[in-house]
Amino acid sequence: MERGRMSRAASSRPSELPMRVQDTNRMSMVYTTPQSKQPSFGKLSIAKCLSGTSERRTSFFGARSSGAGMPRNSTMSGFGGTEKIKDARPLHDKSFVQQCIRQLHEFLTEQSYPGTLSTKTLQSPSTKEFVKMFEFIYRQLDPTFEMPNSKVEEEVPAILKALRYPFVLSKCSMYSVGAPHTWPQALGALMWLIDNVKINWSLNKQELLFSDFCEDSNNIEEGPEYNKLFLDYTSETYAKFMRFEDTFDDEDDAFLNKLKRLYNVDEPLLAAMEEKHQILSAEVERLEKESQTDRLMTKRMERVKLQADLKKLQSYRSSLDSFMTNLENKDSELNDELENTVSHLETLKHERNELQVLLQNQKFTPADVERINREKRELQQTISSLSKSLEDAEQHKWNEEITLAKLKEKAELKLTEYHKLARKLKLIPQTAENACGHDFEIRPFESGPGSTVQHKTQIQMLLRKLISDVEEENSRLSNLKLSLDESNEQVNSNIMDKSNDLKQMKEQIRKLDERLDCDMQELAREEQDWAVEMESVENHRKLLEKKVNFGYDEAVQQLKAAQQQYHLVLQETNEERRTVANNLASVFTTAANHLSITEKCLEDLHSRVQRVCSKAVEEDEAAVQKLWETLKTFKSKSNSL
Repeated sequence: MERGRMSRAASSRPSELPMRVQDTNRMSMVYTTPQSKQPSFGKLSIAKCLSGTSERRTSFFGARSSGAGMPRNSTMSGFGGTEKIKDARPLHDKSFVQQCIRQLHEFLTEQSYPGTLSTKTLQSPSTKEFVKMFEFIYRQLDPTFEMPNSKVEEEVPAILKALRYPFVLSKCSMYSVGAPHTWPQALGALMWLIDNVKINWSLNKQELLFSDFCEDSNNIEEGPEYNKLFLDYTSETYAKFMRFEDTFDDEDDAFLNKLKRLYNVDEPLLAAMEEKHQILSAEVERLEKESQTDRLMTKRMERVKLQADLKKLQSYRSSLDSFMTNLENKDSELNDELENTVSHLETLKHERNELQVLLQNQKFTPADVERINREKRELQQTISSLSKSLEDAEQHKWNEEITLAKLKEKAELKLTEYHKLARKLKLIPQTAENACGHDFEIRPFESGPGSTVQHKTQIQMLLRKLISDVEEENSRLSNLKLSLDESNEQVNSNIMDKSNDLKQMKEQIRKLDERLDCDMQELAREEQDWAVEMESVENHRKLLEKKVNFGYDEAVQQLKAAQQQYHLVLQETNEERRTVANNLASVFTTAANHLSITEKCLEDLHSRVQRVCSKAVEEDEAAVQKLWETLKTFKSKSNSL
């Protein structure tokens, strides 16, 4: 008879066996059969290792706090100590924060959260929305809880401190929960509270250790066979653990083999299910990546806009080049026309000389002379018109040359400003500090206008990449500075609280000193009164001695009565004096002890503040070192490219 247990690895509690060394490669398979059972208290948990592409569930309760890293007689000091614990969760990692937001959305949706929920609102919620979510989650632990209407920024950190939340959530952060430097810490507190709720649910659902007393005694999973295997495995591993052995590989293998035989595990089915799980995990990761393309789309839109601006600039540059080419063509045409005109003028002069020679050598009629004169006048008019057109062409050529010289001068000024700014930014020459092996220098008129445009486009692409890298590094350093400022503010608030307590203690000590002075003065006055009374008694005794003859017996009796009264008063005075001295000594002892304890606490607080400050300085130095290493890596990659 086959009995199933499919959900043992995913939902059962961790094994009671202590592990000094966490081994993530062992216990990595889940043995499944068609049926699924809820886990019972006391059963071995066989953890299922997810694939590398699957999403890991985030939880504050990650690695075990006891084992190889702690001695056997160590005490739990995770929540009780006064030293501040550093949060090991990557709360400033964007992917981790998005994963926590998805898990928070899933939890609130599953538990029927009454408010409106969306992933965008959880990116930066307001303080009111955060308080509603906190109240809803805390009611899973305490259904009678009601959030007060006033001083919410003090109530939430107080509740977390009462629940022994190991990290500090400051009051000032509650005023702006949705800020980029505050929301990750508040989100981490909500995830920790959700983990507490889930642990509380699992503890409420635990069953007995031995399931033989249950009603369903025919179940193999909760029957005596499984209990016998589990107790044998527990006794063997605990015996090795008491012999200071940290690994139980042989016992784990033997126990798994026995479980296979007991539950008739179908290994091919397991392999097929694991392969299917890997495929589904890869598909989920791909869909998550596709859902996070909003920022990529904005960057693409910015790139399209910049490309459009670049095209406009290139078209304007090409129009300038075409205009310059047209001017050069006009200049060449005018030069050709001028040359043709000059050659035509020379030809006309030559013809005129020939005609003059012919006129001198031949005889002409008056009609011929008149005709020649008329032709001469026409030729002179033609020469004057051509001379005027030549002057106009030369003037036009001169104007165009002046315009071209001005355009070249403006271009050279802009190029000089660019080179000056590039040298100031250490981008020129090619071996400069920020050039990364690239040539940012623009050399115009080297290989024609087309090569200049191509070189300018390449330089613009390199400059945009350099600007994006610098902006990204600047944003990371800004986030780090904000987190450090918040930690410093928390430490300063603690110092102010302790200084106020010290002032109160000093005020109490001053009041006790004043009270002691008053008591001493009162005691001195009482001693003076008793001295006066002793003098009166002594005078009375002398008077009695003078009158001894008149009544000796009566005087003796009066003397005895006075002596008895004197002894009683003296004894009472001594007892009161001792009582006052003892009370004053106890008061002084208590005040001195309290003062020493206060000084010791202040010294401990000062040492912790110094450790926190030194640790922050070391982290800053590590961040600067990491930044230099990143810059060197970027330079090496740029040089290799």
